Order: sequence, then C-alpha cells, then structure tokens
Amino acid sequence: MKKGNIYEGIVEEIQFPNKGIVTYTEDGDTNRITVKGTLPGQKIEYRLTKKRKGKCEGRLMNVITASELEDRNPPCMHFGMCGGCTYQSMGYENQLKLKSELVKKLLDSVCSDYEYEGIIGSPQEFGYRNKMEFSFGDEYMNGPLALGMHKKDSFYDIVTTSECLIVNEDYNKVLCTVLDFFKENGTKYFHKMRHQGYLRHLLVRRAVTTGEMTVNIVTSTQDDMNLAPLTDRLLKLELNGKIAGITHIYNDSAADAVKCDRMEILYGQDFLYEEILGLKFKVSTFSFFQTNSLGAEKLYEKAREYIGDVENKTVFDLYSGTGTIAQVLAPVADKVVGVEIVEEAVEAARENAALNNLDNCRFIAGDVLKVIDEIEEKPDLIVLDPPRDGINPKALKKIIDFGVPRMVYVSCKPTSLVRDLAVLQEAGYRVLKACAVDMFPQTTGIETVCLLSKLNVKHHIEGN
Repeated sequence: MKKGNIYEGIVEEIQFPNKGIVTYTEDGDTNRITVKGTLPGQKIEYRLTKKRKGKCEGRLMNVITASELEDRNPPCMHFGMCGGCTYQSMGYENQLKLKSELVKKLLDSVCSDYEYEGIIGSPQEFGYRNKMEFSFGDEYMNGPLALGMHKKDSFYDIVTTSECLIVNEDYNKVLCTVLDFFKENGTKYFHKMRHQGYLRHLLVRRAVTTGEMTVNIVTSTQDDMNLAPLTDRLLKLELNGKIAGITHIYNDSAADAVKCDRMEILYGQDFLYEEILGLKFKVSTFSFFQTNSLGAEKLYEKAREYIGDVENKTVFDLYSGTGTIAQVLAPVADKVVGVEIVEEAVEAARENAALNNLDNCRFIAGDVLKVIDEIEEKPDLIVLDPPRDGINPKALKKIIDFGVPRMVYVSCKPTSLVRDLAVLQEAGYRVLKACAVDMFPQTTGIETVCLLSKLNVKHHIEGN
C-alpha cells in the first residue's frame, strides 16, 4: 500500500464512535485501515492518508455499496454535506441496534458477569434538540454568507441548515430570519484565520415542555450595528413556541467557540424554563443542560432506578453540572451534595433547588479532586457524571477510598467510561448492570449508565 493511493474494501467492523475497519492484503502482508464515517458492511473507496507500522488510516472517498443497515433514504436535505448527522441512512431501530452493540463491545472488553440491559431509545427521533450553536461563514471560499453547521470534514465551510430535522422548525425560522437580515445589510462574518469580521455564531435554545426560546447573536466588536430591526423581525415570527429573550453577545476571542466578553439584552431575558420529571429548571444562555430534554428523563429515570433506595442516606453527586440528578434524588434522600467545577452551573443548581423547594441539596463549586477532601459529610453512595474525558485518575482514587457500597456512573463517552471501569474493578468494585440511552438520534453520540457494587475484598490502588 502506498500513501495517497485509492483502494477499495469492505468495512468489517466499527469501533466507537464511527471508525470503520477495512483490511487490505498485498503480497501476503495484511494491513488494517481505519476509515471514519463508515458503516459495517459498506463497500467503500478510500484514499490512504497515513501508513505507519501497526497503524493505517484512510479517508472515505465514496460508498460503492450500501450497508444492509442502510434501509432508508436520508430524510434531511442537508445530510451528506452537513457534518452534524451520521446515521440518517439507517432507520431508527438499526441505529439503536448499532449503538447498543458498540457500547456492549466496549463494556465486554473490561467487564464480565454483568447484566447488559440493552438500549433505551429517545422519545423523539427528530426535533429533539433543545440547543443549537450555528456558525456564520461561507459555503465555499468567497461565497455568499452562510449560517448553519460545518460541512462534513471541513473546518471552514458552512452549510446553511435551513431545514434541519433534529430541531423544532422554530429554529429554522429563526435561522433564516437572522441570515436574511445580515445578507440584506451586507454584513461580513468573522474570518477565523484573519480574525477580521463581525458575525460569529447564533445560539438558540428552546424548552420542549414550555416552548420558551432564547436567541443569542454572537459577534465581534469590529462593527457597531443596530440590531433593533432584527429583534423586531424575530418577535413577529409565527412560532410553535415563544421567544423569551434575545441577546447580543460580544466575543473577541481568537478561539472558534461561543464565549461571552459582554452581553446586551435586546429583549426579555437571558434564560428560559424547562421541566424534567416534574422539576422546574432555569436554563441560562451558557448553562450546561442535557440537549435532549425528553431523553434526559429516560436517562435520569434509569439512573434513579440503579441508585435504588436512598432514604436516610447521604448522596454525593460528583460532576453535578446544574444539579439535575441531585434534585431528582433529593425528595427521597436525606441529603445530596453536588460538586461541579463550573461556577455558573453551581449558581444555577442552587437557584433551581430553591425553585423546586429542595432544602436538602448543597452544591459546591470546585474541582472534585480538591473539594472532596474538604467535605465534612461522608457519602453512603456516589453518583458520577463526568465530562467526556472521564475522571482524573487522582480524583478517582479518592472517590474509591470513600468505600461506598454502591456507585452509579453516567457517561457520555463509553471509551472514557471503560477506562475508568477498569480502575474501579481493580479497586474492588464490580459492574452489576449497564444500560445505553440514546440521547442523540441520527448522530454517533450515546449515553451509558452503570451500576457498580463494592466487593468484600481488600483493595489498593497503585500510582499517584
């Protein structure tokens, strides 16, 4: 095999999240090539982009023959160009089957003698997202202004996703209104390499239960544009929901991320209210909140089932975010202590606990690694819901040293989960049950919930 050449092959397996494995044999020498964005059973054409001893990578050029899992025409007009969705050529049952198999394969690599409960599907296959970050740019170099998602495998080009299917149609109406306004005014987007221009992002949130929306226009400070006419247009839209607030966020950071140097409220407020499992949550512009509200109910119901009886018990909710899990448990627990490093999320958790009349929740701002040494209470059980990269090894050792009889681990990245499960099992814990929950239909994302029980063995962790 030669780098740069084009080859054909059958995708024999998929490794999470979307890494297809193709084998190529030449003169008795067999290579395994990783090709992203593929499905098992596809016959593909790929260009070899990397060849090193024991590691070959290719870039998908063309799908010659579809997979047996691809049982429908992609319903979204943007699919294929837009980098947001991966699985739309598969019906939802096949999506669930593939995701469940990927999770089980990873769990089986580190766990044995556990009960795998399969996968719980999202209540909504489409229109489920409650938050979208759209980018301004152009669809090709020096092309017309675009607003939407990045093109597949592109850092620069933007697809105007005016008919996106994974959001409520209200998002698409807002997107088109905002784009038309700036096109009419000849406004320039912020160029990521030159750091010149004005328009950066459009951040939209919409609560599923209340229908409240917040619209946030993110720009640099390189222009001084009157956005009152745009605000008037947005407020006149006929929507399924209702706009609760419109803001102008100023961001002069070099990074291509939604950040806030300063915020100006153009209309209403910078937050909305959402409801999950009978609890009310105030969600501000930059609050972390599960992006699938109805799916989150399924996730938290499963976590609550695994946690079991918490009457007269103290629960630690580590990496607690805005405290959703803590507040789901609080009505039936003696005390819940949440720890979260993002201060804004902690403030939101405290405010939401007060909103729900929960006085047995305490939320602490800080790094789990440092904070758990300072907490006076000792946990009877622990809930873990870390960010994508999993738990800091030093923090994991401290968590293990509490010696609680039961833990529930909620993970949004199964590869990080299995790394941490290996450590937990070496330290005397056993995985009893696990379940996947699909919060992100049409995409490769997946959540996993695991129940761990402490074995009656002496344990010790080597290392830091």
